[in-house]
Amino acid sequence: MSQKPMPPSERTRVRRVADRGHYDRATLHAILDEAYLCHMAFTDDHGTHCIPTACWREGEHLYIHGSNGSRMLKLAATGSQVCVTVTHLDGLVMARSAFHHSMNYRSAVIYGSFEVVAGAAKAAAMDAFLERIAVGRSRQARPGDANELAATTVLRIALEEAATKIRSGGPKDDEADMALPVWAGVLPLRLQGQRPVPDGAQPSLPDYVRSWGQGVGTEALAEAAGETMPGAGAPPRPSR
Repeated sequence: MSQKPMPPSERTRVRRVADRGHYDRATLHAILDEAYLCHMAFTDDHGTHCIPTACWREGEHLYIHGSNGSRMLKLAATGSQVCVTVTHLDGLVMARSAFHHSMNYRSAVIYGSFEVVAGAAKAAAMDAFLERIAVGRSRQARPGDANELAATTVLRIALEEAATKIRSGGPKDDEADMALPVWAGVLPLRLQGQRPVPDGAQPSLPDYVRSWGQGVGTEALAEAAGETMPGAGAPPRPSR
């Protein structure tokens, strides 16, 4: 794995609060590896668009995939210039003044062009996508057949022109506001897995589902496995 730094370009150089910018690959990899979705901005004859799509990283490339009929993928496959972004929202920063309210985040921006992934590399990339969703899933799910693979476009973009930007910590209040009787601090946020929802009759519960359900309780995991726990009733109804 390359650890070669990414010197900022005119497009990736962070100018606003520049000390929050990072150009090392370790930070970029960490932000991308936590993402399930990216947003891709592109321009075609109908204007400029920004569309979310699933993504995963392998080495020094970010991968996306979709139907051959996707206008976004059709255009990206021609090598057109695009911009890909990933953002994780970590908290709402509550300041003593309205002006200084902010958000804690980790973000990545990638510029460049995609290339088509074909042949055996295409099938391997789709296996890697399933493994990104759940480790071991590619060995359990039916693999894509020739027709399904033929109907799917897989693209990748090199992590060559990229940068990350991170904000953390509390509010940056003015000294004159510090004595105001206003609550200040951070309201943390995170993406958290919820109770697994089974689809019909289920085989034994795979490890990645058990891991997904950590913290939701034994009864919830039993329900995900299609089992009934002694004394377990129906799941609670949402309050109205």
